[in-house]
Amino acid sequence: MSERGLETRQFGHRARLALSPALAVKADDQAHAARTMWNLLHAWWQMMPKEKRTLANADAAIRQARQDIDFLAVLPAQAAQAVLKTYFQAWKNCWAGRADAPNFKARFRSTLTVDVPQGRDLNIVRVHRRWGMASLPKIGRVRFRWTKDLPVGKQPGKENRITGARLVKDALGWHISFRVQTLERVPDAHQGPQVGIDVGITVPLALSDGETYEHGEWLTSREQARLLGLEQRAAQREKRRKPGERTSRRLHHTYDQIAGLRAKAKRRALDWQHKTTTDIARTYSVAVVEALQITMVKSARGTIEEPGKNVAQKSGLNRSISGEAWGRTVTMLTYKLARQGGTLAKVPAPGTSRRCSACGLTTPSSRQTQALFVCRNSDCGWSGNADHNAARNILHLYRMGHALIPAAGRAVARRAPRVQPATAR
Repeated sequence: MSERGLETRQFGHRARLALSPALAVKADDQAHAARTMWNLLHAWWQMMPKEKRTLANADAAIRQARQDIDFLAVLPAQAAQAVLKTYFQAWKNCWAGRADAPNFKARFRSTLTVDVPQGRDLNIVRVHRRWGMASLPKIGRVRFRWTKDLPVGKQPGKENRITGARLVKDALGWHISFRVQTLERVPDAHQGPQVGIDVGITVPLALSDGETYEHGEWLTSREQARLLGLEQRAAQREKRRKPGERTSRRLHHTYDQIAGLRAKAKRRALDWQHKTTTDIARTYSVAVVEALQITMVKSARGTIEEPGKNVAQKSGLNRSISGEAWGRTVTMLTYKLARQGGTLAKVPAPGTSRRCSACGLTTPSSRQTQALFVCRNSDCGWSGNADHNAARNILHLYRMGHALIPAAGRAVARRAPRVQPATAR
């Protein structure tokens, strides 16, 4: 952080690439070469003694592999170095308890990515109001969708520049994710009100001041019907496929169409989440949410003799929970509130939906339906929307000093950290 109330901030910006078929083939080849490089590194790591698992030895191994294996030469040298650094960082994250151990990347279950570590190699220019041009190593000049002002031309500097990028392929095609570093003014403390937020399925976000944020289906009725037809077609073709037989091109094409529709739904959900969280961050100074431990409902089908109970209902609930992506909403709120000078707090979740926000009586029978809450206290009798009542209780817990304190800003570990082996440090 520099003087005069300025700070250096890094963020990412993703844009759609417009690749010709020939350039798309080059990008695919580079991505598969990067995936193969990762798998070779993993195999090398497993067969080498612990005392020889060093960055220098791994670098020598990938240099030799690029000479011995012809198709690895399509991957730029800097991109190969990026694979090496990412692999070693994956092990550091594993030792710190932040992630699982790295593993092999399968061809059809892995996201195709290619890293461009140096931003100066991109040579970005804006050629149109809607399009920009960038140079990709061993691919050429490509167009990308210009949806956000980037520090190019006379704007770049030591504190305002593009530090690199990554090519990512999803079901909708190739995209480029820029890594941007900017120098911005430290925001003043937000002067807006405090608000409690209750998340749900019927009402995605209910605020303590009575405001609600809702959305419709992510796919239109026509798109949902098409998705159902494609899924049925894929199930029929998969049923006719003999054990061990290779998947046909028709079935692969059907899977691609299904993935495209699901990716479209996800992008619409992301768009709604970004717009909603931005509006909340600009309006409120403190947003309080529940510290939820989000788990899926068990819906085992069981056996013919002892079938599972309510399998379809539980599966639908799991899909609804996954579709709302509450954790992603909280993550967006966290960094967007910080940019506006606000803060996000978490409070314990138990009891917020059963407590009356007017008198404080807690009883399960007060919530008569999903949407209606009626206090059982004869001296109170408050009634209103159940989600609104829960949001008011969440804000009450924060004001009473029950906010949870994060562990030194560290992310929640999925499992207990273990000591990093000295021979592999």
